[in-house]
Amino acid sequence: MTPDMIANIYASTAIGVGVILAAAGLGSAIGWGLICAKTLEGIARQPEMKPALMTNMFIFAGLMESFPFIILAFAMWFLFANPFVGALQSAIGG
Repeated sequence: MTPDMIANIYASTAIGVGVILAAAGLGSAIGWGLICAKTLEGIARQPEMKPALMTNMFIFAGLMESFPFIILAFAMWFLFANPFVGALQSAIGG
């Protein structure tokens, strides 16, 4: 296994992590927009339901906000504890 192969794996992993984080951020932003838009639409239709709708909005917004952090944890795992290098070493060694 040459250092060039390891550098190639780390470079490809870094590009993949960038794409993963960009997609997670975009998905979260779209989710936030949809959640808020539908909540405002529901409040406009039935103003007396505002407390219940706002409570649901904040619950679902919290769930939506946790998604990018979970993706961030997986991305950092790929970046710093790269499993692909170990797989390459075992493939070449065995």
